[in-house]
Amino acid sequence: MGDYFIKALACNNSLRVITTVTTETIREAQSRHKTWPTATAALGRTMTATMMMAAQQKGDEKITVTVQGGGPIGAIISDADTQGRVRGYVTNPNVHFELNAHRKLDVARAVGTSGFLSVVKDLGLRENFTGRVPIVSGELGDDFTYYFARSEQVPSAVGVGVLVNPDHSVKAAGGFIIQVLPGAEDSVIGKLEERLKEIPPISKLIDAGHSPEQLLDDLFPDGDYRELQKHPVHFHCDCSKEKFGDSISGLGAKEIQAMIEEDGGAEVTCQFCETRYHFTADELKTLIN
Repeated sequence: MGDYFIKALACNNSLRVITTVTTETIREAQSRHKTWPTATAALGRTMTATMMMAAQQKGDEKITVTVQGGGPIGAIISDADTQGRVRGYVTNPNVHFELNAHRKLDVARAVGTSGFLSVVKDLGLRENFTGRVPIVSGELGDDFTYYFARSEQVPSAVGVGVLVNPDHSVKAAGGFIIQVLPGAEDSVIGKLEERLKEIPPISKLIDAGHSPEQLLDDLFPDGDYRELQKHPVHFHCDCSKEKFGDSISGLGAKEIQAMIEEDGGAEVTCQFCETRYHFTADELKTLIN
């Protein structure tokens, strides 16, 4: 089976949990954007967290996450819906450094620690919900944890990880979100905190072949959880030539006519999936009309 997530309740229904493996999804993103290892890890962590956040929503709601930490990677943009469809890109894909002091990819150095993490929830209303918090570590898991606590007032633990092969391809990727529900006992929270200190990094568990079900066992070895939903996850971009045509139309007749006269047409590239769309002079004339 390909990538998927599992939603569950744990510890006598006092914790809400999502676990996921996103290896194939992030592998697709890396292949499309040709990201270097550290950039791949940053993008993969962001996309994985965005997907899990979207999975918590209902109906046709969508979530867009923007990470702007002031580092050399520039902005990281990712969006996802409730159906496990996610996409993303980084401003500067060719960013990589030596391993940090913990012998891990130095994501914090690439992301930076002097900016913000922003979350926009498209709830199908006239106005979207927007939350924004300062970057606290640049490692991203801690930053999403801080977002939940600060912006949504929900005590949470977010773990996201990506392992990259020497050839820059993705070896393993995935994550979890655990959220404390109202009425949870302090003993449950304390036990969870101790368990999170004990388990290996999430990417190492996935690299060892652990599925989302096994990640639940890793987090709750006493088996005190129940699965609620399982759903596929995949890289998905809803761009189209028609949508880009609408955008070009919005430029106005004068600008479009200049494209025809100077270039004999136009070519646009989707930032999210790197798909290119070519418009001939005749197609541009149609857009003017």
